[in-house]
Amino acid sequence: MKILPLVFIVAALGTLPAARAQQVIQPGAGRLSDWNGYQRLDFEVEGRPCLLVLPKAFAPAKPWIWRTEFFGVEPQADLALLGHGWAVAYMDAKDMFGGPRAMALFGRFYAHIVAHAGLSKRVALEGFSRGALYALNFAAAHPTRVAAIYLDAPVVDLKSWPGGNRTSPEWRAMLQAYELNEETFAAFRRNPIDLLPQIANLKVPILVVAGDADRIVPLAENTGALEQRYRDAGGPIQVILKPGVDHHPHSLKDPAPIVDFLLRNARF
Repeated sequence: MKILPLVFIVAALGTLPAARAQQVIQPGAGRLSDWNGYQRLDFEVEGRPCLLVLPKAFAPAKPWIWRTEFFGVEPQADLALLGHGWAVAYMDAKDMFGGPRAMALFGRFYAHIVAHAGLSKRVALEGFSRGALYALNFAAAHPTRVAAIYLDAPVVDLKSWPGGNRTSPEWRAMLQAYELNEETFAAFRRNPIDLLPQIANLKVPILVVAGDADRIVPLAENTGALEQRYRDAGGPIQVILKPGVDHHPHSLKDPAPIVDFLLRNARF
Protein backbone atom coordinates (compact mmCIF):
# COMPACT_ATOMS: atom_id res chain seq x y z
CA MET A 1 0.00 0.00 0.00
CA LYS A 2 1.49 3.37 -1.08
CA ILE A 3 1.00 6.64 0.79
CA LEU A 4 0.85 9.49 -1.72
CA PRO A 5 1.39 13.19 -0.96
CA LEU A 6 -1.21 13.82 -3.66
CA VAL A 7 -4.85 13.04 -4.44
CA PHE A 8 -5.69 12.72 -8.12
CA ILE A 9 -5.69 14.09 -11.61
CA VAL A 10 -8.27 12.26 -13.64
CA ALA A 11 -9.02 15.00 -16.14
CA ALA A 12 -6.25 13.82 -18.48
CA LEU A 13 -6.90 10.12 -18.14
CA GLY A 14 -9.09 9.94 -21.19
CA THR A 15 -6.05 10.64 -23.36
CA LEU A 16 -3.71 8.21 -21.60
CA PRO A 17 -3.03 4.62 -22.65
CA ALA A 18 -4.83 2.04 -20.49
CA ALA A 19 -1.55 0.92 -18.89
CA ARG A 20 -1.01 4.41 -17.52
CA ALA A 21 -4.58 5.07 -16.42
CA GLN A 22 -3.76 4.12 -12.82
CA GLN A 23 -1.39 7.03 -12.26
CA VAL A 24 -3.64 9.78 -11.09
CA ILE A 25 -2.59 12.72 -9.02
CA GLN A 26 -3.32 16.27 -7.77
CA PRO A 27 -2.87 18.20 -4.49
CA GLY A 28 -4.20 16.61 -1.32
CA ALA A 29 -3.41 13.46 0.61
CA GLY A 30 -4.43 9.98 -0.34
CA ARG A 31 -3.59 6.32 0.09
CA LEU A 32 -3.40 4.11 -2.95
CA SER A 33 -4.30 0.39 -2.83
CA ASP A 34 -5.81 -2.40 -4.93
CA TRP A 35 -9.53 -3.17 -5.01
CA ASN A 36 -10.45 -6.24 -7.06
CA GLY A 37 -7.73 -5.48 -9.58
CA TYR A 38 -8.45 -1.74 -9.81
CA GLN A 39 -6.65 1.16 -8.17
CA ARG A 40 -8.45 2.56 -5.16
CA LEU A 41 -7.66 5.94 -3.65
CA ASP A 42 -8.68 6.64 -0.04
CA PHE A 43 -8.81 10.25 1.14
CA GLU A 44 -10.91 12.59 3.30
CA VAL A 45 -13.40 15.36 2.65
CA GLU A 46 -14.62 17.36 5.64
CA GLY A 47 -12.91 14.79 7.88
CA ARG A 48 -15.01 11.93 6.47
CA PRO A 49 -13.42 8.83 4.89
CA CYS A 50 -13.94 8.77 1.11
CA LEU A 51 -12.70 6.64 -1.75
CA LEU A 52 -12.54 6.54 -5.50
CA VAL A 53 -11.91 3.38 -7.53
CA LEU A 54 -10.49 4.04 -10.99
CA PRO A 55 -11.07 2.13 -14.22
CA LYS A 56 -8.05 1.05 -16.23
CA ALA A 57 -9.18 3.43 -18.97
CA PHE A 58 -12.06 5.89 -18.84
CA ALA A 59 -15.10 5.81 -21.09
CA PRO A 60 -15.96 9.08 -22.89
CA ALA A 61 -17.35 11.75 -20.53
CA LYS A 62 -15.54 10.07 -17.59
CA PRO A 63 -18.69 8.59 -16.02
CA TRP A 64 -18.93 7.57 -12.38
CA ILE A 65 -21.30 5.80 -10.03
CA TRP A 66 -21.64 6.89 -6.40
CA ARG A 67 -22.45 4.15 -3.89
CA THR A 68 -24.20 6.11 -1.17
CA GLU A 69 -24.01 3.39 1.50
CA PHE A 70 -22.55 -0.09 2.06
CA PHE A 71 -19.55 0.13 -0.24
CA GLY A 72 -18.31 -3.32 -1.27
CA VAL A 73 -21.58 -5.17 -0.54
CA GLU A 74 -22.58 -7.27 -3.57
CA PRO A 75 -20.24 -5.21 -5.79
CA GLN A 76 -20.84 -7.08 -9.03
CA ALA A 77 -22.48 -4.12 -10.82
CA ASP A 78 -19.73 -1.75 -9.65
CA LEU A 79 -17.05 -4.14 -10.93
CA ALA A 80 -18.79 -4.51 -14.27
CA LEU A 81 -19.05 -0.74 -14.65
CA LEU A 82 -15.35 -0.35 -13.86
CA GLY A 83 -14.76 -2.70 -16.77
CA HIS A 84 -16.81 -0.33 -18.93
CA GLY A 85 -14.64 2.64 -17.97
CA TRP A 86 -16.64 4.08 -15.07
CA ALA A 87 -15.20 5.19 -11.73
CA VAL A 88 -16.83 4.14 -8.44
CA ALA A 89 -17.03 6.60 -5.53
CA TYR A 90 -18.08 6.49 -1.88
CA MET A 91 -18.25 8.88 1.08
CA ASP A 92 -18.77 7.53 4.59
CA ALA A 93 -21.87 9.28 5.94
CA LYS A 94 -23.32 6.21 7.60
CA ASP A 95 -26.03 6.44 10.26
CA MET A 96 -27.15 9.85 8.98
CA PHE A 97 -30.19 8.44 7.10
CA GLY A 98 -29.74 10.91 4.24
CA GLY A 99 -30.60 13.82 6.55
CA PRO A 100 -29.53 17.47 6.25
CA ARG A 101 -26.02 16.97 7.62
CA ALA A 102 -25.42 14.05 5.26
CA MET A 103 -26.62 16.15 2.33
CA ALA A 104 -24.26 18.99 3.25
CA LEU A 105 -21.37 16.50 3.30
CA PHE A 106 -22.50 14.98 0.02
CA GLY A 107 -22.55 18.41 -1.60
CA ARG A 108 -18.94 18.99 -0.58
CA PHE A 109 -17.90 15.51 -1.73
CA TYR A 110 -19.54 15.99 -5.12
CA ALA A 111 -17.82 19.35 -5.59
CA HIS A 112 -14.47 17.83 -4.59
CA ILE A 113 -14.78 14.94 -7.04
CA VAL A 114 -15.82 17.13 -9.96
CA ALA A 115 -13.18 19.79 -9.27
CA HIS A 116 -10.20 17.56 -8.45
CA ALA A 117 -10.92 14.36 -10.34
CA GLY A 118 -12.34 15.92 -13.47
CA LEU A 119 -15.17 13.43 -13.67
CA SER A 120 -18.53 14.07 -15.32
CA LYS A 121 -20.66 16.77 -13.74
CA ARG A 122 -23.49 14.24 -13.71
CA VAL A 123 -23.26 11.14 -11.56
CA ALA A 124 -25.18 7.87 -11.40
CA LEU A 125 -26.40 7.31 -7.83
CA GLU A 126 -26.50 3.81 -6.33
CA GLY A 127 -28.61 3.37 -3.20
CA PHE A 128 -28.72 0.03 -1.42
CA SER A 129 -31.40 -0.28 1.29
CA ARG A 130 -31.27 2.88 3.46
CA GLY A 131 -28.75 4.23 0.94
CA ALA A 132 -31.76 5.08 -1.21
CA LEU A 133 -32.62 7.83 1.29
CA TYR A 134 -29.31 9.51 0.48
CA ALA A 135 -29.65 8.96 -3.28
CA LEU A 136 -33.18 10.35 -3.53
CA ASN A 137 -32.54 13.30 -1.25
CA PHE A 138 -29.40 14.25 -3.19
CA ALA A 139 -31.21 13.85 -6.52
CA ALA A 140 -34.15 15.96 -5.33
CA ALA A 141 -31.81 18.72 -4.19
CA HIS A 142 -29.56 18.54 -7.28
CA PRO A 143 -31.46 16.89 -10.17
CA THR A 144 -29.23 18.47 -12.84
CA ARG A 145 -26.23 16.67 -11.33
CA VAL A 146 -27.77 13.20 -11.66
CA ALA A 147 -27.32 10.97 -14.72
CA ALA A 148 -29.41 8.03 -13.44
CA ILE A 149 -30.39 6.29 -10.20
CA TYR A 150 -30.05 2.61 -9.34
CA LEU A 151 -31.83 1.59 -6.13
CA ASP A 152 -31.64 -1.86 -4.55
CA ALA A 153 -34.18 -3.07 -1.94
CA PRO A 154 -34.66 0.64 -1.30
CA VAL A 155 -36.00 2.50 1.69
CA VAL A 156 -37.94 5.42 0.25
CA ASP A 157 -40.47 6.21 2.99
CA LEU A 158 -39.29 6.94 6.53
CA LYS A 159 -42.76 6.07 7.81
CA SER A 160 -42.20 2.51 6.61
CA TRP A 161 -38.58 2.16 7.74
CA PRO A 162 -37.52 2.85 10.40
CA GLY A 163 -40.99 4.17 11.23
CA GLY A 164 -42.45 0.67 11.12
CA ASN A 165 -40.92 0.12 14.57
CA ARG A 166 -41.00 3.35 16.54
CA THR A 167 -39.31 1.79 19.54
CA SER A 168 -36.19 0.93 17.56
CA PRO A 169 -32.82 2.70 17.93
CA GLU A 170 -32.93 3.41 14.19
CA TRP A 171 -36.15 5.39 14.58
CA ARG A 172 -34.63 7.53 17.31
CA ALA A 173 -31.43 8.02 15.29
CA MET A 174 -33.40 9.01 12.19
CA LEU A 175 -35.39 11.63 14.09
CA GLN A 176 -32.16 13.08 15.39
CA ALA A 177 -30.57 13.05 11.91
CA TYR A 178 -33.51 14.99 10.48
CA GLU A 179 -33.77 17.25 13.54
CA LEU A 180 -37.28 16.02 14.24
CA ASN A 181 -39.30 14.59 17.10
CA GLU A 182 -42.48 12.50 17.22
CA GLU A 183 -44.68 15.58 16.96
CA THR A 184 -42.82 17.40 14.18
CA PHE A 185 -42.44 14.22 12.11
CA ALA A 186 -46.21 14.10 11.64
CA ALA A 187 -46.03 17.34 9.64
CA PHE A 188 -42.72 16.49 7.91
CA ARG A 189 -42.93 16.96 4.14
CA ARG A 190 -39.30 16.27 3.15
CA ASN A 191 -39.64 12.50 3.23
CA PRO A 192 -37.84 11.13 0.12
CA ILE A 193 -41.09 9.64 -1.22
CA ASP A 194 -42.55 13.18 -1.18
CA LEU A 195 -39.69 14.62 -3.26
CA LEU A 196 -40.05 12.45 -6.36
CA PRO A 197 -41.63 15.16 -8.58
CA GLN A 198 -38.44 17.21 -8.28
CA ILE A 199 -36.52 14.31 -9.84
CA ALA A 200 -39.23 13.30 -12.32
CA ASN A 201 -39.39 16.84 -13.72
CA LEU A 202 -35.97 16.24 -15.31
CA LYS A 203 -36.87 12.69 -16.38
CA VAL A 204 -33.99 11.16 -14.41
CA PRO A 205 -34.12 7.41 -15.18
CA ILE A 206 -34.52 5.12 -12.17
CA LEU A 207 -33.89 1.37 -11.93
CA VAL A 208 -35.09 -0.57 -8.89
CA VAL A 209 -34.05 -4.13 -8.00
CA ALA A 210 -35.95 -5.64 -5.08
CA GLY A 211 -37.11 -8.92 -3.57
CA ASP A 212 -40.86 -9.39 -3.56
CA ALA A 213 -40.72 -11.07 -0.12
CA ASP A 214 -38.82 -8.28 1.67
CA ARG A 215 -39.83 -8.34 5.35
CA ILE A 216 -37.48 -5.55 6.49
CA VAL A 217 -38.36 -2.92 3.89
CA PRO A 218 -41.90 -3.82 2.79
CA LEU A 219 -42.21 -3.85 -0.99
CA ALA A 220 -45.61 -2.18 -1.29
CA GLU A 221 -44.67 0.69 1.00
CA ASN A 222 -41.34 1.37 -0.70
CA THR A 223 -40.64 0.03 -4.20
CA GLY A 224 -44.35 -0.19 -5.01
CA ALA A 225 -45.07 3.33 -3.82
CA LEU A 226 -41.97 4.66 -5.57
CA GLU A 227 -42.89 3.08 -8.89
CA GLN A 228 -46.46 4.36 -8.81
CA ARG A 229 -45.62 7.89 -7.71
CA TYR A 230 -42.67 8.28 -10.07
CA ARG A 231 -44.71 7.13 -13.04
CA ASP A 232 -47.56 9.44 -12.01
CA ALA A 233 -45.08 12.32 -11.91
CA GLY A 234 -43.91 11.49 -15.43
CA GLY A 235 -40.58 9.94 -14.52
CA PRO A 236 -39.04 6.92 -16.32
CA ILE A 237 -38.63 3.91 -14.02
CA GLN A 238 -37.94 0.20 -14.44
CA VAL A 239 -38.42 -2.37 -11.66
CA ILE A 240 -36.80 -5.81 -11.52
CA LEU A 241 -38.45 -8.06 -8.93
CA LYS A 242 -36.73 -11.14 -7.47
CA PRO A 243 -39.41 -13.75 -6.70
CA GLY A 244 -39.33 -15.11 -3.15
CA VAL A 245 -36.30 -13.00 -2.15
CA ASP A 246 -36.18 -11.15 1.19
CA HIS A 247 -34.16 -7.97 1.84
CA HIS A 248 -30.92 -9.87 1.27
CA PRO A 249 -29.04 -10.67 -0.88
CA HIS A 250 -28.89 -7.40 -2.76
CA SER A 251 -28.20 -6.92 -6.46
CA LEU A 252 -28.31 -9.73 -9.05
CA LYS A 253 -25.89 -12.62 -9.42
CA ASP A 254 -25.52 -11.59 -13.04
CA PRO A 255 -25.46 -7.77 -13.01
CA ALA A 256 -25.96 -7.48 -16.77
CA PRO A 257 -29.54 -6.06 -16.53
CA ILE A 258 -28.34 -3.37 -14.10
CA VAL A 259 -25.29 -2.49 -16.16
CA ASP A 260 -27.25 -2.50 -19.42
CA PHE A 261 -29.85 -0.14 -17.94
CA LEU A 262 -27.17 2.32 -16.82
CA LEU A 263 -25.18 2.16 -20.03
CA ARG A 264 -28.34 2.76 -22.08
CA ASN A 265 -30.04 5.36 -19.92
CA ALA A 266 -27.50 7.34 -17.86
CA ARG A 267 -27.13 10.84 -19.28
CA PHE A 268 -23.64 12.19 -18.62
